[in-house]
This record gives sequence, C-alpha cells and structure tokens, in this order.
Amino acid sequence: MTELTGLFPVLRSNPAWHGLRQQLQQTAPLPDLQVISAARPFVLAALAREWDGPIVFITARVDRAWDVAGQLPVWLPDRPVHRFAEPVPHFYERAPWGDSAVRSRIAALAALHAVDTMQGTPIIVCPARALMQRSMSAEEFATETLTLRPGMRLPPDALLAHCLRLGYASSTLALAPGTFSRRGGLIDIFPQAARTPLRVDYFDDEIEQLRRFDPASQRSLERLDEAKVTPVREILPHRAPGIADSLTDWFNSLQDGDSSGPRADREALEQEAPFPTLEQYLPWLDERPSSLLDHAPANALIVVEDWSTLRETVNGLEENALKQREESTSAQQIPPDLPLPYLTWDALVEAIEERRPLHLGRPPGGDEASGLSLRECFAPGPRFGGQLRLMLDGLRQLQRQQQERIVVVTAQAPRLAELWREQESFIPTLNSLEVEPQAGSLCFVNGALKEGWRLRADEGDLLLLSDQEIFGWSRPEPRRSQTAARPRAPDRSYSDLHEGDIVVHVDYGIGRFAGLRRRTLGGTEREYLLVEYEGTDMVFVPIHQADRLTRYIGADNRTPTLNRLGRPDWDRVRSKTRKAIQEEAKELLELYAQRARARRAGFNTDNAWQHELEASFPFIETEDQLRAVRDVKADMERDFPMDRLICGDVGYGKTEVALRAAFKAVMDGRQVAMLVPTTVLAQQHLESFSRRLAPFPVKVEMLSRFRTREEQAELLPKVTSGEIDILIGTHRLLGADVVFRDLGLLIIDEEQRFGVTHKEHFKRLRTQVDVLTLTATPIPRTLYMSLTGVRDISMIQTPPEERLPVITHTGHFDEHMTRQAILRELERGGQVFYVHNRVRSIDMVRGRLERLVPEARCIVGHGQMHERTLENVMRTFARGEHDVLVSTSIVENGLDIPNVNTLIVDRADRFGMAQLYQMRGRVGRGARQAWAYFFHGGTGDPGEEALARLDILAENSDLGAGLQIAMRDLELRGAGDILSHRQTGQVTAVGLQLYTRMLADAVRGLKEGPQRGDSVGDARLAIDLPLPAYLPSAWIHEMELRLQIYRRIAGLTREEEVAEIREELRDRFGALPAAVVNLLYQIELKLLGQSAGATAITLRNNELGIRLPWLPTINREQLQRALGGPFRVTRTSVEGDVDVGHVDWQPLLKQTLDRLARLRPADTD
Repeated sequence: MTELTGLFPVLRSNPAWHGLRQQLQQTAPLPDLQVISAARPFVLAALAREWDGPIVFITARVDRAWDVAGQLPVWLPDRPVHRFAEPVPHFYERAPWGDSAVRSRIAALAALHAVDTMQGTPIIVCPARALMQRSMSAEEFATETLTLRPGMRLPPDALLAHCLRLGYASSTLALAPGTFSRRGGLIDIFPQAARTPLRVDYFDDEIEQLRRFDPASQRSLERLDEAKVTPVREILPHRAPGIADSLTDWFNSLQDGDSSGPRADREALEQEAPFPTLEQYLPWLDERPSSLLDHAPANALIVVEDWSTLRETVNGLEENALKQREESTSAQQIPPDLPLPYLTWDALVEAIEERRPLHLGRPPGGDEASGLSLRECFAPGPRFGGQLRLMLDGLRQLQRQQQERIVVVTAQAPRLAELWREQESFIPTLNSLEVEPQAGSLCFVNGALKEGWRLRADEGDLLLLSDQEIFGWSRPEPRRSQTAARPRAPDRSYSDLHEGDIVVHVDYGIGRFAGLRRRTLGGTEREYLLVEYEGTDMVFVPIHQADRLTRYIGADNRTPTLNRLGRPDWDRVRSKTRKAIQEEAKELLELYAQRARARRAGFNTDNAWQHELEASFPFIETEDQLRAVRDVKADMERDFPMDRLICGDVGYGKTEVALRAAFKAVMDGRQVAMLVPTTVLAQQHLESFSRRLAPFPVKVEMLSRFRTREEQAELLPKVTSGEIDILIGTHRLLGADVVFRDLGLLIIDEEQRFGVTHKEHFKRLRTQVDVLTLTATPIPRTLYMSLTGVRDISMIQTPPEERLPVITHTGHFDEHMTRQAILRELERGGQVFYVHNRVRSIDMVRGRLERLVPEARCIVGHGQMHERTLENVMRTFARGEHDVLVSTSIVENGLDIPNVNTLIVDRADRFGMAQLYQMRGRVGRGARQAWAYFFHGGTGDPGEEALARLDILAENSDLGAGLQIAMRDLELRGAGDILSHRQTGQVTAVGLQLYTRMLADAVRGLKEGPQRGDSVGDARLAIDLPLPAYLPSAWIHEMELRLQIYRRIAGLTREEEVAEIREELRDRFGALPAAVVNLLYQIELKLLGQSAGATAITLRNNELGIRLPWLPTINREQLQRALGGPFRVTRTSVEGDVDVGHVDWQPLLKQTLDRLARLRPADTD
C-alpha cells in the first residue's frame, strides 16, 4: 500500500492551515474551506491527524463516497475507514438491503460506539441516501451490543440466547457474518462488525479464552482480551410482534387487493423470526427517527463535502420517494400511514448544524466563504494527455526554474523514471513517501491516486501528479476488498454425501448411502458408513476406508441399478472400464508427448513495452491473476508449445491474462488468433484489445459476420502477409481460406461452446502452436485432465477488488417488482439487461416494458438481426444512449458493460444452469451492488428440474460459486454433455467421480511407471483392533459435519497431515476424546500399513497380526532377525504375542509397521 504521509508538513506550514488548527480547538462555528474537489481527500486526512475524535464525512453521491474512502488509506495508513453504505433498495421498495450494505452499516455504527477500544479513531464516509435512511437508535444499539471478556461468567445457553436475540443464525459452522455454532464447551460467533469470527472457549459457565479464527481453515489466529457482539441488523426480530399487530389493523381496513408481500411477512413478524425484507418495517419502531449522526459521539467532527450538491441530491431523492410512496400505496404494498423511512432535508439540516460542521466545499449561503478559507491554497495540476515527453520537459522546467516539489504517483513510475534517466540523472522509484520532499526535488512513487493537485507554499509549491493528469484516466487505488469470497471450511470439499444418495464403492459397486451407524463388535464401539445394495444386502464401511466411497453421477439423470453383493457383475464392470481407461490415458499421453517433442524457439522475455502495457491496466490485479500471468509467460518462454487452461469465475480477469499473452507473442514477431463463441463477444474483444493496445504499433482486427464479404476479402490477404498481428473471430477463423504468416498463439475463449469438429481441430493445433484456453464454466473432466498433468492449469479464484455478490431473486414474474427494479437502476444512473429468448415475441415484450416503465429508454438486440444493425445496437447501448437492452441470450458470453447492474430474465426456467450463471456474471462487475431476477411463469408448470436449477442459483450467489454450480448441474442433468460417446458408457457404469479417479491413476501410472498400488486398485487394508474409534456425537453434534470430517480423515495421505488435523480438531472442538485419539491412531496405522504393503492389521486374544502378501517372495529368516522383539515371521504374516493389559502395544505396532515399510523390497507390489 502506497503511503504519502510526507506531504502533510507542506500543508502544516501554510498560515491558513495554522489558523484552521486554532479554530478546531475553539467552540465557534467552523469555516467553509472551499477546497478544490481533487484535494479534499488529502485535506480530510490532514483534519483527521489534527482531530482527536472520530470524523463523519458526508458527501452527495455514493461513487464519490467510495472514491474518498479508497484514497484515505494512502494518507492515513493506520486509521480505520468505514463506509456507511446505502441500502440497495430505494426507500419504499420491498427488497433485501443486501448483506454487504447491512454489514458495512453495522461496522460503522460499532466503530462510532467503541472508539475507546480501537487502535485509532474511525473515519466514517457516508453518501446522502445512506445518511437519510432511518437507523436503529443509538441507545438500543449500545444496550444490545454484548461485550465479552475472559473470566466473565455468562452461561453458554445465555450467550446463545442473546445471539438469537441479536439476529444471529445457528449454523453448522460460523463461516458467514451473522452466524454462530456450538460444539460442547466451544461457541463460534461471527460478529456482524468483525472481519474474522470469534471462538469462545468455556470452562463450565466461565469464559476461559477468546480467540479470533480463520473461517477457511477453522484454526485459531490469536487470543483476545475483549470482543464485541453487535446486532446483526438495524432492526431486531424480538421487536417485531407490535408491527404484526399494526399490519393486521391495516389488512382489516382493506376492501380488496392482495397486499401479498406484507401478508407474507406478518407470520414471521409474529414469530419474531428474521426474514430478508425485515428492514422495511424499521420506521414503525420509534417515533423519533434516528440516523448515523445520532450514533456519533459528542467529540465527533462532522465534515460536509459540498452543501449545495448535498441539498440538490437529498431533494431529488425526496421527490422520487414521494412518487414511489404513491405507487406503493396504490399497489397496497405499504399502508398509507407508514411513517417516513428517511429523514427529510429539513431534519438533516437541523441534525448537521447542531453538530458544528466543517464544509470542505462551497458554503451553505453561496460562493463567499465564511472567515478562513483554503481556496487560494490548492489549484488543479497541469494535464498532459499521455504525452510523456512533453510532461517530462514540463517537469524539468518547473523543477529548475520555479523550485517546485514534484511528486508523481503512478503504476508506471519505473517506466517514467527510465525515461527521465535518458535525459537527466537517475532517480530511484519509491513505494512510499514518508518524509517531506525538498524544494526542487522530483519523486516517482509507485502507486495510484484518483487525482492530483498543486499546493502553494512559500518554500516552493508542491505538485502532485496522478494518472489522471499524466494519461487522462485514473487507476483505482489498491485497497482491501470490502467483501471477499465467502470462505469454504476445510471439510466442505467432502460435503457431497447425504442419506439416500446413490454412491459407488470401489470394491462393491453402486449402492445407496444410508447414513452413519454406530456398532459394537467384540466389545469395541465404532462408527461406520452404511451402504445398502440390491435386496437386503448392506455394507458397513469402516471409517478409514471412507475414501473408497464416492457419490454417483452418471452420463444422464437416470437412477442406476444397484449392485448385488456376492456376484461378479461389479468386478467385470470395473475391469472392463479400467481397460478402456488405459487406452484413453495412452491417447492423452501421446498427445502430451507430441507436444513435448515439438520444438519451437521460446518467446523472448518481457521488454519495456510489455511492462508499459501491464502498468496501463486500469484495475488492481488479484494475486491469482498475477500468478496466471507468470504461469503463461513461463510456458511461452520454454522451447515447446504451451497448452494451458485459465479457469476463473465470470468477470475475474481472464481476458487481461490473454491480452498480456497476446502482446508478448506480437512483441516476438508472431501472430495471434483469438477464437470466441459469439459475434457480439468478438466485437467486444476487438474494442477492448484495440483500446488497450492503441499506444503501440499493434494491428488488431476481427473476422465474423459483423464483417461484410468485401471486408473479409480485403482482410484475409493482410492476415497472410502478417500485416494483422491479432485476429479475433468466431469459428470463421478456422476456415481453410484463413492462412497466417506465422501463427504463434491461439487463444480459445469458452472451448466447451464449440462443436466436436472444432475441438478436433484444436486438438491438432495443440502440437503445433501455443494454446491458451479460457473458461468460466469449470468442467470436472477438463480439470482432472489438467490436474493429472495432461494439461496445465491456472486457477483465478480471487474476486476483483470491491466485487460484491449479485443478489439473486427467483419467483413468478411480477410486474410491480420489475418496474421497481428498473427504476432503482435508473435512479443510480445504471442500465438493465432484460433477457427474453424468443425472437418472434421480443418486440412485443419491449412494448410491454415501455408501457410498464415509460421512464426507461428501451432497445432490442438479438442474433437474427442484420449484422450492422446488431453492431449499432450494442455500441449505442454501451455508450449509455439506452437504459434497457431487451435481448435474447446473446448477452450470455463475455459482455462487459460495467454500468449494467440489473439483469432480468423473464422465462429463466427455459435456460440451463450454466447459461443463467453466465448471464448473472454480466452484472456486478464493478463496486456497485448488482441484482439478478430469474422469473418463471407463463403457461404450464416450469417443472421440478427447472425450479431446482433456479433454487441452486439463488443458493450459490457467493463470489466464486462457479465450481459448486457446475457440480450441482452435473448432479441434476448427468455428465453426458461433457463426455465423448466412448466415455458416456464408462461413466454410466462406474460414475463420473470414480471414472475420473481411475483416469487420473492410469495417466499417473503411464507417466511414472508401475505403482505399488493406485487409489482405486489397492487391496483393502482391514484394521481390527480393540479400540473404540469414532467422532462422538456429543463432541460434534451434526451428523453431516461428522461425515465430512470422516471422509476428510480417510483421505489423508501423510503422517504430517494426521498431526495437522489432530491440532485442528483440538482447536475447533476442544480436548480430543479417547475415541478420536484412537481414530487418528488407526489412520496413522493405515498409512504405515499401506507403505508396508499390509492387507490386514489385527489384535485378537493378545496376538498382534500384520498380513503381508509379499512375505513368500523374500528371505523370512533375515526379516525375522531385522524385526527382533516379540515378533515372528510366517509365510503370510508377522505375528507377535503381547499382554494387552501390561504392555503399551500401540507404539510397538507403529514402530513395527514403520520398520516393515522400510524393509519391504522395492520390487514387491
């Protein structure tokens, strides 16, 4: 993170600033500073350094608020900055506020209430609508917030009861804010205002320890001396019954109409149950409305950015709210006597003025400043429009003749420093500037700012330049994302089994999972996974063999026939499938070997232009993006062709990786072809590539039906001659008449969207040129091929900075909701995708929308339009000349219009899950909250499977949910769509997961030589010891969680992993019961036994036995001497007499297995 704290001394030396510091210490009204917009974040930060209390910064627009909040860490790296977000719906809309908005508001309130316990006093940044919105009263927030400390006596049940009162929801694991879980003497809580969850460790009724823990690993991070548990929302469910009574009175007064929404809420209100739209009833709770300002303590400084702009914005919001109130009252969505859900302008003026505000911009009374002003201190910086030589000449003149202090903050600082060195002395690039620059100095700082400015000073002006002044655009400031992808607990990967699921056991075949069962055999209690087979057959699978059980996913959604135990059917199926898979593995490896044998000169390392291009990326790269770029470059610089898959969720930055690879190829004199599935996407890539590469001598063109025959005829010779560097197009690129002079890189976007013939063409190309494939739809077969080394893979799993999950609504089509959704988007200056996938009726739908929302400008776009017409539609919509694009599913692939943040699909039940997921990825690509409405309806029942698809999408709305959705889609429809004809039969026979596992084993076996055993073919290791080994239900209550941990434990492959999970379980669930210690001991024995080649480990009647099939092939007398101790070596096993009552046999058994593993001959299987 860039720091520019060294610039504050320049301001402090200014006499006007000295006068302001004195006025801050007095009680008289504060002055109107009239600072230019660009310098206000800097002045706000300087005020925060002078002021002892918290600061509330009020601005008109939400985008301005977030800009300021993003810049403050550059000036105040150690101060907490909170965004007080505006709720997503407008004041009278019955819709959820949005998890991110609710959480940011609670965090801001908590910061204002707890400033004495924080490392620094907070700065709260608040846009107008957020300030207007009514909030919980300050008194209630303070009363309900619970403070926890070690040594405090608070019975666990009392703590849980208070959590429920505050709106927290019980969960198996506390992974998300607003949830809690209990496991014996441990209670996990994820406070709404915290960045990490809290673990409360009890001894009886006393809190013994408080610890923060990582929600992804579930491991503790650090101990705490104090923790606060705030309300989850600004309205608490226990206050709701009174609202239900008021609703009942209103319903009784209605003569007709359904008022369906409020009626559905009444039951939940009566039962004090939380529901998504509970905040709608906040105005009914208190007579006196409360706002953020009521929570600010007496020593808080209220800073208003620009009074006149704030007034105009609030008045406009009030005017819209009055119209919305009238519509909602007419539609019987709200009662006519509903108290105002917001504070009026008059109420805000009164609340602000009584707090002695400071105005950064224009004063309330006009343009004349009251008293002291900083108007003359700041001025805009010069603009250079990307003319770097002109800029450097200008800086040289300012530095030498006027002794100005010049600070240049840009991600291209190294490049500019190099250009400066060509004419002047070398100036090192800085990452931060923490000391005051001297007169006549020039500093290049690697970082980002929104805008620069000039600060006048007696000892030499300070000129701060950003990308805005240098290039004409601003790069966002690197900042911590407000909403990260929801963490996945370590056990979640094993959570795909539920009672009743069809499963496949490696040894027994296809059965039905019947849950966990506890059994006592020979006086020893153990837990098993029960699998039922045809008839009354059943298998109790020991915990240490749980990894031999997988969920069945076939080639279609038909339920398979269960196997019967004792018959040879399953052995025949498995043997036949294994043989077929061996052939497939050989073909895959031959393709891989051909690529490895193919030789071509590696691409050169990055040049200066490559660095310049990458520095011009107007966003902050994620770590995964940077890793993917490094992977691709390393592949390209090797001496054989690249074949890499870039797998990342929708909008996670795959195209930028491809662009950098393409530029690298062009810089080496090679041509690039980029193949995309749709014409619209080709056009968008053409525009984005052309825009980014405009400063460089790179020629980008497109070949698709957007080009006429004449244009194509003119273009093709330029491709052949090498005049075209990058050619983007649809499958037209694969035509025989498209001949490249020197094709070096093929980029394939969404390969699965192309047909079988095209894929065969790609297969041949992979041995000749570098191939980079991009996909946002993870396909398990593709992933398994990549993970086994047949294809290289880079995963981009980190969401871009500021990305928020898309709020997803599913249900019957609702005209009132549709109108409100479109109006909400128009109110914030945004645009809407409306998807109707029937060309013959799309114009009729447009007309209906124009009647429903006459305020919106609608336009139609679909694939059957003339090429030029469709191209014009997309361009004018992207320029903002229309508000709603009524289209078919052409928006599904790759469209990137950041201003579109609402998606409405009117017959979502007619689409596949992957299609809907791709469409949802078209919105929410910036920092704004986005919405997706998947409506179903019309004639006929949508069908159970269609509704299931929509439910899955609504449930998986977190960032990075692509893989979960892909797997659930496979479960619903089967894997037929991603398989070849030959593979379909194999997957039907053994299930997708076992098939891919067998394929991975076959590939690994062919690459690395015969293995001592593979994950599928290993003989079962039976362990029969008089040790109770299980996870007690009193220790982990939830059966699903126990099952997940069982499967995770069974999949461990190294002793170090056993040690790690032992510590993790102790941390997460408390002291390990004896049965858990025994369970982990048996897993250690399993690993040692597998290394030793054992098939059974037993202890019966004081006799230890280790069955070893390889004993007949060795000198057993020599092994007997090497083992020593109580053991004897027979033809089939190693046996030893132990007195279980007097001998500590467990370490002895481990030591013996370890020695056997080391003594086992290398050539035994």
